[in-house]
Amino acid sequence: MIIDIKVPVLAESVAEATLLDWRYRPGDAVTADEVLVEVETDKVVLEVPVPESGILKEIVRETGASVASEEVIARIDTEGAAVAPAAPKPQEAPQPVSEQTEAEALSPAVRKLVAEHDLDPAAIAGTGKEGRLTKGDVLAYLQTRERPSAPPPAPRSPPPASPSAPVVERRGVRLVPMTRIRARIAERLLEAQQNAAILTTFNEVNMQPAMELRARHKDEFEQVHGARLGFMSFFAKAAVQALKRFPVVNASVEGPDIAYHDYYDIGIAVGSPRGLVVPVLRDVDRLSFAAIEAKIAELGEKAKKAQLTIEELSGGTFSISNGGIFGSLLSTPILNPPQSAILGMHKIQERPMVERGEIVIRPMMNLALSYDHRIIDGREAVQFLVTIKAALEDPGRMLLEL
Repeated sequence: MIIDIKVPVLAESVAEATLLDWRYRPGDAVTADEVLVEVETDKVVLEVPVPESGILKEIVRETGASVASEEVIARIDTEGAAVAPAAPKPQEAPQPVSEQTEAEALSPAVRKLVAEHDLDPAAIAGTGKEGRLTKGDVLAYLQTRERPSAPPPAPRSPPPASPSAPVVERRGVRLVPMTRIRARIAERLLEAQQNAAILTTFNEVNMQPAMELRARHKDEFEQVHGARLGFMSFFAKAAVQALKRFPVVNASVEGPDIAYHDYYDIGIAVGSPRGLVVPVLRDVDRLSFAAIEAKIAELGEKAKKAQLTIEELSGGTFSISNGGIFGSLLSTPILNPPQSAILGMHKIQERPMVERGEIVIRPMMNLALSYDHRIIDGREAVQFLVTIKAALEDPGRMLLEL
């Protein structure tokens, strides 16, 4: 029986997707639930599993092709798995593999890259099935390949330019097409700068009270709740408290109207191998510190494995970005449309501070709030940030909702 393999149903806002590297080639045996290929949209990477065991009969759309929702991309022969293997032939002395056989083992996308850059496939480590080369292996090799110290030989006449070529090289420059996710990130960031009146206000917070509270209870917290106690839960709770006090910061612009949200879905910016993603914590006002930390850990792990769903990346009324984990001392975070504000956390650094007329050393963090000045006034933005500062410098205020 021949089964069609189709692109998963995409969200209404996603017009098309891109096929990433195929894990198998026609003629390979495939097992149910194994990942056959990945499909990259401008939001997430979706896995296409094998529905039933059999033989991969045909690949309809090759790596790099643009595909639509529910489009047929491959076919599997489920009866192929039931065919008994032929009796093994007497073992013969190994014969050298011909260049033609090696070439046939490569996918069309890999053959094209190898030919364009005059590469020796044997010099590139393959990570595919049975050590086969994938497109990603070749691209990684091109990126890490050292330039020769001696002048290169006179170049051959370049092949005609091809708009579909995934990588274009010229002296000292490599042009690599953006992934759909990276292109979407660029589009949204540019949209935010063009369509909003972005302003940023700053403050600093003494993290010593929160750090002391965390140090006292982190071991017991992990034993009881099975989650590590970080600082993001403190900031998320402080943000909810400030959002309740200043609802316009939790609002967004919808045409001529201001849409006020009576719920608190906070996006947490996370770096992933494919770029920045912002998974959303739903109803943070109803979550405990433990639930927030557990959910952040879960979403962070999914981001690393490119397993976030469109639902987990959609929505959000406010965002938090932590550049401090990368060493940033100060930055101006950019809005995540259609949201109207984003809080930026930064590196905790000991600094001399004056308290009651004396100079003391305190672990300080710079905070930044970028906001859409079309609906949020400077007074509200400053007071919002002061509210977060007060909550973090006296964490008990969050428990008492002061």
